[in-house]
Amino acid sequence: MTQPSVSKPSKNTPKQTNLFLSLIEKNRLLLNDDSYRAVVLQAVVLAAVLFGLWFLFSNASENLNRLGMTFGFDFLQVTAGFNISWSLIPYDSSMSYWRVFFVGIVNTLILSFCVIVVGTIIGTVVGILRLSANPLVSQLARWYVEIVRNVPLLIQIIFWFTVVFSTLPAPRQSYHLGEWLVLNNRGLYVISLESAFSWGWIFALIGALGASIYGLFRWSKPYYKVSGSRSAGFYIGLVFWAVAACWAVWFISHSLSLSIPTLQGFNFSGGAFLPASFGAAFVAMTVYRSAAIAETVRAGMQSIDRGQSEAAFTIGFSRVQSLRLILIPQAIRSIIPPMTNSWLAATKDSSLAVAIGFPELVSVFMQTSMNQTGRAIEIIFMVMGFYIFISLLISYLLNKYNDSVQYKVR
Repeated sequence: MTQPSVSKPSKNTPKQTNLFLSLIEKNRLLLNDDSYRAVVLQAVVLAAVLFGLWFLFSNASENLNRLGMTFGFDFLQVTAGFNISWSLIPYDSSMSYWRVFFVGIVNTLILSFCVIVVGTIIGTVVGILRLSANPLVSQLARWYVEIVRNVPLLIQIIFWFTVVFSTLPAPRQSYHLGEWLVLNNRGLYVISLESAFSWGWIFALIGALGASIYGLFRWSKPYYKVSGSRSAGFYIGLVFWAVAACWAVWFISHSLSLSIPTLQGFNFSGGAFLPASFGAAFVAMTVYRSAAIAETVRAGMQSIDRGQSEAAFTIGFSRVQSLRLILIPQAIRSIIPPMTNSWLAATKDSSLAVAIGFPELVSVFMQTSMNQTGRAIEIIFMVMGFYIFISLLISYLLNKYNDSVQYKVR
């Protein structure tokens, strides 16, 4: 009679079990380590992000192949074939989509720069007025901030364009300020300078003169620190620089001429022109952004101890002197970080000007160019890349300035 076979227990089972338990215990101890856990979490997040990017790109590639389209930027060399209503740099319909992209960038930067500069000035003044001891002044500044900040920016842009700028008189009934300025429902015409040469060469010449005089002073600085006077080489170089500067002034003055806006038919020609859409977007964005900056300035000023202003009045400082010499230099350390957000927002808010037809980047590139070429993915990537680059640049510059004004611990 055959006996049933009985399997013998493996001799390695206890050892394998102990090894498995030791690995679990080791991993448990490692997971309790903050640094190890942080690395694991970062690796998991990175893997998830890479998987998401791979999924998006593969899905987009599959859809493009199904539609018979290819991914590429060769369309940028193709002739655009459409006009742009306003551009600071030369442009016509025979130029390529590259030129359209640059026109949109320049228009966006001009609008954003004007809003940032004027909005910062107005916001600083309003923020200081909110702390005024005069109740009428402080309440007016407060209501300015409260009303402007609680109305959406897009509504303000449309309001200024439809209610204010579009209701201005026609060109023949324009508002005039002598021959210097003409305002009508098409925009603003101002007297301008025209050059027989490219403005790029003129600015390059001015920049070269500035860089050379700066380099001359830097070169002579070590000798000046030791002897207390400038060397003979410095004065020789200064003479050569003065001769070059005089020639540059003569050259530039003879290449420039005044262009005065004059009425010809139903419109003005000559001078510099700013369309009504630019004016509406500029006014609305400046007012809206100045209100946010005013709150930033007010909070920064209130972060300074009250004893600072009282001490300034005690030693005879006026209100303006105490602000300029004591309060603002200290408050700037807490103003700059939130001010950075306002400047970034002003740059990105310029895309809302598309609602009133201002030819900024989104209007001329993400709308018109994308509708004509069908290259939605490439165009969106380029526009996103521009805004990311400008935002990072502004953040870097303001962070560097913020570092320079902070207290240095020694």
